[in-house]
Amino acid sequence: MPHTRTSGAGPLAGVKVLDLTSVIMGPFATQILASLGAEVTKVEPAEGDNMRHVGPMRNPGMGHIFLHANQGKRSIVLDLKHEDGREAALRLAQRSDVLISNVRPQALERLGLGYEAVRERNPRIVHVSCCGFDQSGPYAARAAYDDLIQGATGLPWLMQEYGAQAPCYAPVTLADRVTGLHAVYAVTAALYARERSGQGQAVVVPMYEAMTQFVLGDHLAGLSFDPPAGAAGYPRLLTPHRRPYRTSDGYLCVLIYNDKHWRSFFAAIGEPQRMQDDPRFASHGARAENIDAVYEEVARLMAQRTTAQWRALLDRADVPNMPMNTPQDLLDDLHHQATGFIREVEHPTEGALRTPACPTRWSATPPPADLAPAPGLGEQSVAVLEEAGYSRAEIARLLASGACRAPAPPLEERP
Repeated sequence: MPHTRTSGAGPLAGVKVLDLTSVIMGPFATQILASLGAEVTKVEPAEGDNMRHVGPMRNPGMGHIFLHANQGKRSIVLDLKHEDGREAALRLAQRSDVLISNVRPQALERLGLGYEAVRERNPRIVHVSCCGFDQSGPYAARAAYDDLIQGATGLPWLMQEYGAQAPCYAPVTLADRVTGLHAVYAVTAALYARERSGQGQAVVVPMYEAMTQFVLGDHLAGLSFDPPAGAAGYPRLLTPHRRPYRTSDGYLCVLIYNDKHWRSFFAAIGEPQRMQDDPRFASHGARAENIDAVYEEVARLMAQRTTAQWRALLDRADVPNMPMNTPQDLLDDLHHQATGFIREVEHPTEGALRTPACPTRWSATPPPADLAPAPGLGEQSVAVLEEAGYSRAEIARLLASGACRAPAPPLEERP
């Protein structure tokens, strides 16, 4: 069954993206572009994106992370090391607004798909290279993966400072997804600049620099000053007492942050003079200086009531709180149900799926509601080549040479 959706929907409607990315960082970025209405054509090798093969899955090559990160895209299989496969990619780039890749820039150059080679075919191209490191430094050619970048930018150190028994990574692909978001704004800003200048450009989006900015924004602290005015680390984020509070029957996430919150909190528990009587709670600065003791005291108080009792009390006092949810809780959440954020879709081969929707709301150019499901490997190979101007005979030669692959039915059986 072909994947279709309403054309012309979304703020990026009409933008054509040639997607040479794989795994998570790049596909996360291009999935956001697709969810905003861009036409994304995903180029895959014969074995497919690696994430196709990571379970759980119902059918081979359709792993759960791939399904979520590749909605709204079309798939074409090209061997970019084959002369005809490279030429096909360049012909696709000629009709594209954006080429985005997370192939190492040196490898992309060797394939003949670096910025200068692509610009010769399409001077208006926005050529975005998602890579490990800024290309002007000594790490330029190094391989980079989420774990490596988390480690290199201090996440495991922070986790141990926070209280982990040993350095550990955050259990989400944080570096991939943070960098992917940088890639999205890089694409959209470069398109805006092109509208004014008429010129495309090359943009490099490096993981190391993106995550260094992310971490140091919170934790540069005293090292911000020269000479240093103290150590690195933001104490409120690093105290081991900053965690969901144990209640008498569960856990609750609570942030009593500003003076108003604290006054309301103490009034609600019957201690309205506490801020005046206990100098540790008297001001934002005093609480920051005594953050361990402050959070420890809140933990002691939270253990005295049930989660439901605390939620009712804190809601009445307008003190910020939220439940400690599991992934299953997120699927069942009343707010997500009311907003329709968790979409229920029917995939033509994978059956019923639940997947997050686009999280942004637009008054004039809403993203398409009927985003196509993630494609099978090479599902649109023939259609994409036809749109690029290849004749039926040329497509047949590409398939026969192995430069391109397409699933059944064979070309001769197509109408």
